[in-house]
Amino acid sequence: MSEAVDLGIRLVQANARSVWATFTPVYLIVAMVALASGAIATWLPALIIFWLKPWLDRTLLFVLSRAVFGTQTRLADVWAAQRNVWWQMLPATLTTRRLSPWRSYTQPALQLEGQRGAPWRARRKQLLRGKQGAAVGMHLVFAHFELLLLLGVMIFAVLFAPEDTRLSVWGALFQSEGPAASMLVATVYAGLVLLLEPFYVGAGFAMYLNRRVELEAWDVEQEFRLAFA
Repeated sequence: MSEAVDLGIRLVQANARSVWATFTPVYLIVAMVALASGAIATWLPALIIFWLKPWLDRTLLFVLSRAVFGTQTRLADVWAAQRNVWWQMLPATLTTRRLSPWRSYTQPALQLEGQRGAPWRARRKQLLRGKQGAAVGMHLVFAHFELLLLLGVMIFAVLFAPEDTRLSVWGALFQSEGPAASMLVATVYAGLVLLLEPFYVGAGFAMYLNRRVELEAWDVEQEFRLAFA
């Protein structure tokens, strides 16, 4: 599965212009609304962005599912397909499936195959059989990488602050619960999600494609090899 993760990251890199040009406008709307909610509660912006990740992933998966066959995607294409991309099974996406540790791996079966009910549960079980550990492992790697980058950016800000202000900067970032510090942390977090989420979705999508190759047909693999050539 590690090779599939590498392939997913390469897929995102190869289609970076299409991925971020399509994803960024959608994401910025969510991020601005989330940051504006800081006036209600200082912890709310980061929570909103975190909780809406599976919904945001739908746009990325739509772009990558077309990119794997060499089709570039514009924002207008997402808008035209918004019913299936954004609103399909939205309540489940943000409730029962929100904390799934393998959501980027199983989401393609839900969004692209259109599985529902008992067929979806059977399909998910089939996809996860023998691969559940790898899917969870990939999820944890990205989750920890995101956290480490967030801490790294904050520590970087402390280290590059003037020497006589480092203690106050440290206290503002790591100890203060004031609105300014919380907004700064939420803004940094929002930037990291914009940077990392496409790679997380790409890794899960490539793992899904790899599993389909294992389960279904050798000729499908050849089509994918041509697409990535």
